[in-house]
Amino acid sequence: MARGNIGRVRATRSAGMLPVVLALTSAALLTGAAVYTVDRAGCVDPGQYIRHDNHIELVGGCVDGSELPAAPQETSHEADAKTGVTPSNFRP
Repeated sequence: MARGNIGRVRATRSAGMLPVVLALTSAALLTGAAVYTVDRAGCVDPGQYIRHDNHIELVGGCVDGSELPAAPQETSHEADAKTGVTPSNFRP
């Protein structure tokens, strides 16, 4: 009995290139959208990171503190005490 390609589709080189072309096109479009978004942001002062003794702080930038939502007033320990949940890494 002769072996043949009955029932099998033979992949061609052009069919293998289609995913590569689509991926490169998508990457180019996403890169263009990112550049356009950053260009239109209009931020004059991008801010800078300043290293202190044990932390890093962002100084300057386009986001004003009044634009941020208010921080919750209770600590996580107070919230856990209300619900009765103790974290798995809790060490008294």
